[in-house]
Amino acid sequence: MGSGVMKLQVLYEDNHILVVVKPPNVLSQEDDTGDADMLTLCKEYVKEKYNKPGNVYIGLVHRLDRPVGGVMVFARTSKAASRLSEEIRSRSLKKGYMAVLRGCPQKQSARLEDYLVKDSRKNQVRVARENEEGAKKASLSYSVEGRAEGLCLVRIELETGRPHQIRVQFASRGCPLYGDQRYGANVNVKGEQIALWSYHLSFMHPTLKERMEFFAYPPCEYPWNMFDIEAVKVRNHGAL
Repeated sequence: MGSGVMKLQVLYEDNHILVVVKPPNVLSQEDDTGDADMLTLCKEYVKEKYNKPGNVYIGLVHRLDRPVGGVMVFARTSKAASRLSEEIRSRSLKKGYMAVLRGCPQKQSARLEDYLVKDSRKNQVRVARENEEGAKKASLSYSVEGRAEGLCLVRIELETGRPHQIRVQFASRGCPLYGDQRYGANVNVKGEQIALWSYHLSFMHPTLKERMEFFAYPPCEYPWNMFDIEAVKVRNHGAL
């Protein structure tokens, strides 16, 4: 894949980390499809910008599902990768998402807690009993930021990072994400883009030991443009 295929949107970079915005439908890392992926794009960006020959180290410390866009941080050294991974394990790295739901939760804001089981064969996750084999605790907090024509905009703070967690937790409560073909096929039309966006990342810089915060907001297109994202930005920056 040539370096001119896709321009990388860089929010921040130094010798230790690279913070970028992942477009929807781009892989986080390479798979057998051969489609564009963020890890390769980041390596190509660093090679080209700094004229580095040979292999370039870029560490993948977290992922976004292919259809999901938003902020990602990559490590530029193995030490940074190790420290960022530890932040994820200790939940010091904070992730904020925005999503558009079909329908609206009963409460304006709440904490959701479930146990989830993943069927790796089907790449499918479901809510399970606490004592079920393979069940892992999943929790998040949300607040409703707007309503429009049967849709609902929510701001989400993840406490755990289970696969498909946001999608499954809301779908199990009768509010599937707009465009989610996997967990909301009964209400979503094939071809719709899932409305889930990683808008906020906060973590301790792996070497400077300063708290870093990064924001990127969803594109001004349907269904996001049904809501006053500018007003949400003001509330978000005040709240976080």
